[in-house]
Amino acid sequence: MAKRIILLTNLGSPDSTSVKDVRRYLNEFLMDERVIDVPYLGRLLLVRGIITPFRAPKSAAKYKTIWTGEGSPLIVITHQLAEKVREVAQMPTYVCMRYAHPTPLSAFKKIVAEHPDAEEVVLFPLYPHYAMSSYETAVEYVKEVWQKGRYPFELKIVEPYYDQPDYIEALAASIQPFIEEKKYDHVLFSYHGVPERHIFKRDPTGQHCLKTADCCQVKSPVHATCYRHQVMETTRLVADKLGLTRHSFSVSFQSRLGTDKWLSPATSDELAQFPARGVKNLLVVSPAFVSDCLETLEEIHVEGRETFMEAGGTLYTTVPCLNSNDDWVEAVVKMIKGDS
Repeated sequence: MAKRIILLTNLGSPDSTSVKDVRRYLNEFLMDERVIDVPYLGRLLLVRGIITPFRAPKSAAKYKTIWTGEGSPLIVITHQLAEKVREVAQMPTYVCMRYAHPTPLSAFKKIVAEHPDAEEVVLFPLYPHYAMSSYETAVEYVKEVWQKGRYPFELKIVEPYYDQPDYIEALAASIQPFIEEKKYDHVLFSYHGVPERHIFKRDPTGQHCLKTADCCQVKSPVHATCYRHQVMETTRLVADKLGLTRHSFSVSFQSRLGTDKWLSPATSDELAQFPARGVKNLLVVSPAFVSDCLETLEEIHVEGRETFMEAGGTLYTTVPCLNSNDDWVEAVVKMIKGDS
């Protein structure tokens, strides 16, 4: 049997909470043409001339509130997951990030040095859903580094697993104890947002996405690369697994950037309006993230709580990401081995 290696890839994080490191990270992240998809010169002016100079100090301050003694939560959690996956799969397991460190290049160099007999590297993106600014950019970047390096092993990529039973089971299991513990008025599934133009760009027909209110429910090959459909499907499957009634949960989108039209409704708007609609006790889940990070620990857990409580909410609870939960580890291993 060919010697297989596992490579987990995640978004990435600044090397420290210093403004300099955060600025460097934001420049790399936002200059990605799949994140801000405008021509290079316009993107350069926008990112380095407008966004980063103002955003870096504010982001650095936010990172300081979540930073641990070991470093960035996202990096620490991803390495913890890798350790558990390595143990359960009994396969060498490595980590790389789309932005900052460790890079795919450093991971491939380690694999070659430590396992010169490797025949196949299985890339597992820690993004359940397909989006050009997350799953796609991570996969394409790793592929590019692999192709340039002419490495002696094949690269196999795990497809988005937004509807895979083991992922759904692990996600539902992470939410279940919270539902059993308290009676919530509502469960909000908050996903990372994307501009609507990203959805249009990944619709090869140009005739399906966002053309009708029920486009995500109408069967179509477009769904293979439609972020909106995939998050709606994850939500439906998890809600069914948890036995949630139709009006007891909803979907929203967070982390907007700029003034373009993004997927709606916005999480911040929903949190501000829920109490007036009678939702006083709220449970929030962030399924687009499998590792807790700035967007979950600060934006949702801290800022989101402030918004909801100031609007008149009574109870606000957030569900941690899957992180390195045992059933999530089992799910990852099954999907890598093709058993899911």
